[in-house]
Amino acid sequence: MILYRIKKETPFVMIKKWGICFLVFLIFSCQSDDDTNTPPDNAIDEGFWLVADKGWVFEFTEGKDVFYNVNAAGCAIQDDDFIAEDFFGFRLNQVNENEIIGTSELSDSEVKFTRLPNQNPNCLPDQVSNTEDPQVNFDHFWNIFNDYYAFFETRNIDWSQYESLRDQVTLDNFYDILEELAYLLEDGHVSIVDEENDVDINSGNPKLLERLNANLSGDLIIENDADYSNLIDQKATTIVTGYLGGDYEIDDNGRMVWGLINDDVGYIIIGSMEGYGTNFSDELTTLNAVLDRMMNDLSVSGVSKLIIDIRFNDGGFDTAALDMVSRFMDQERVSYFKKARLGDGFTENKSFSVAPKGDFQFTGDIILLTSPYTVSAAELFTLCVKDLPYVTIVGENTSGAFSTILTHILPNGAEVGLSNEIYSDAQGDVFEVVGIGPENQENRVPFLSTLDFQEEQDSGIERALELLNN
Repeated sequence: MILYRIKKETPFVMIKKWGICFLVFLIFSCQSDDDTNTPPDNAIDEGFWLVADKGWVFEFTEGKDVFYNVNAAGCAIQDDDFIAEDFFGFRLNQVNENEIIGTSELSDSEVKFTRLPNQNPNCLPDQVSNTEDPQVNFDHFWNIFNDYYAFFETRNIDWSQYESLRDQVTLDNFYDILEELAYLLEDGHVSIVDEENDVDINSGNPKLLERLNANLSGDLIIENDADYSNLIDQKATTIVTGYLGGDYEIDDNGRMVWGLINDDVGYIIIGSMEGYGTNFSDELTTLNAVLDRMMNDLSVSGVSKLIIDIRFNDGGFDTAALDMVSRFMDQERVSYFKKARLGDGFTENKSFSVAPKGDFQFTGDIILLTSPYTVSAAELFTLCVKDLPYVTIVGENTSGAFSTILTHILPNGAEVGLSNEIYSDAQGDVFEVVGIGPENQENRVPFLSTLDFQEEQDSGIERALELLNN
């Protein structure tokens, strides 16, 4: 069971696999991460511990540890056999009698656990909800968002007016009503999944599909998974054969491709911010080995200009994105701020800096290609490099979904994902909803267009080359 989703989970389910392995038809098959083998954590005091901004309560015992989700409507169990190493590589360290800190090299933030003097009143044995009752489940759904969602005002949603829908909820229409509410948010990090009932709802699907089809016509209109896969296969083929001449390098898991367009211009496709290692523990080590190899190739080639393509990137781990950013930094800079919803306010707005890393950093002219599919940790990459004086963005605005996905479980076992963190740039500007895109209209180029497929070209790369050659 997923406990704390990585910054991934793009809207439109069938696109998700392509963001990681869009070159699968050409080169490799996608590989799944194995379970991590993290060493045992330090001894943790028994009792109940709260992570307030996430709505999590943990019961640590000598036997099985239990992971609860709490909201104003009550409590539900997310995992009745919680194992810390499954928490995306988190290690737990008790720093004093009232505080535990959870850290992972795959997260840019610590998780703070605070001791509860008594069991949370909403999670007493007779208060834990485990029921199919649609109205009870609706109460939990509505309150999870009411308590922890960060973007009602940003997305111009008056959530309070929908609380009364509980009176209309039945077993037959339960997921229909939840789907309507989810679609109101148009948030690619909002989802509802109930595998037993074949429910997989993503709030961002309709908007993303609309954006992808905006410049397509006729038989190229995307209606299903196969349509999209076919278009991306064509586009990937055009790039690696037409622009790279079939001569390129790729990491073992098919996440990153690099080569030369000509003697002066290099080209990199970053297809994902995760999946480079075999498990959580070697993810960043493996990634940085790939980055060392790629940057060495760029250094030896002597190119002075570079195109970085993240149009196919569906996110992943924040720290993976930051390690990638570090290879293009000229100096250490404050790159972004982050805070999480906490009650009627927010946690501390913490700053994050990125410094140069590795033997060689490319700081010549860079064109960054973005698209509606660029989401989550890929947007963090964009946020960190957009203000560098040598970077220009070409393409379309990114998805506009930055937050790490907070996951809660409903009493019926369905998994709900939502955004509860606000990311801002070094100046304090927030790009949730709107995304990040080109500053100049002439640099706005569609990701997918009928003309490109007819002409067997890539307008984004063509525009990048125009700018780099001027």
